Amino acid sequence: MTGPPPAAILSRWAREQARLKGGVVREDTEEWQKEPSFAGLQRVGGVDLSYIKGDDSRACASLVVLSYPGLEVLYEDCRMVAVSAPYVAGFLAFREVPFLVEAVQRLQQEEPGLKPQVLLVDGNGLLHHRGFGVACHLGVLTDLPCIGVAKNLLQVDGLARDELHREQIRSLQREGDTFPLTGTSGSVLGMALRSCNSSKPLYISVGHRVSLETAVRLVQSCCRYRIPEPIRQADIRSREYIRKQMCSPVKVPSSGPEREEKAEVDD
Repeated sequence: MTGPPPAAILSRWAREQARLKGGVVREDTEEWQKEPSFAGLQRVGGVDLSYIKGDDSRACASLVVLSYPGLEVLYEDCRMVAVSAPYVAGFLAFREVPFLVEAVQRLQQEEPGLKPQVLLVDGNGLLHHRGFGVACHLGVLTDLPCIGVAKNLLQVDGLARDELHREQIRSLQREGDTFPLTGTSGSVLGMALRSCNSSKPLYISVGHRVSLETAVRLVQSCCRYRIPEPIRQADIRSREYIRKQMCSPVKVPSSGPEREEKAEVDD
């Protein structure tokens, strides 16, 4: 599909989001989530799509599973995919999630013992225009606990990158420091987290079957660098896979910068 989709498709997508939103569980559902040290958590997944530079119709969908707490890669699935749905602000899931669901299904069929107990998603969850971002979408369709991890603030419900927000960011002095992302509605939509020795926070939001407090603690525990290791490894491996598939040195942007450019309106 080239160009923006017809209004009828956007309307159908919005109805589908509203329907699936009813399945989101915002609380902890697993025993390991209730343990201060996450005892019982052994496998953490990360997903990513990386696009070929200059071609937004071809991408590599990547799913990795890491050990926990060691954060060593146990499983990797990278596949080139043909992306037909256009990018539309607020509807990223309809462009990317089908490929990620397929990756989870392949894992369950081929290596069921390596099924992740939680997925970290490069994008937002409840922090979304309609309260149903890509992390919620993937979580409901796979019924896996999911956490949204965004690199930039999605400006919804009065949230803005204004001076107050910049001052709050400056208040994050140590690793693990946070402040809530409270919209004008009074709802806490997520949490800003200083994940490591970086002045740029991460924006954590609930995807599915996890509380916000647990989501923040888990993301922090998965960070060797600013980006949590499951997402970082999925991104690294998807870009490397593209380079190998192209059989020549090709500059492949991570999905991160694209998402950052769209951060004000993205999922």
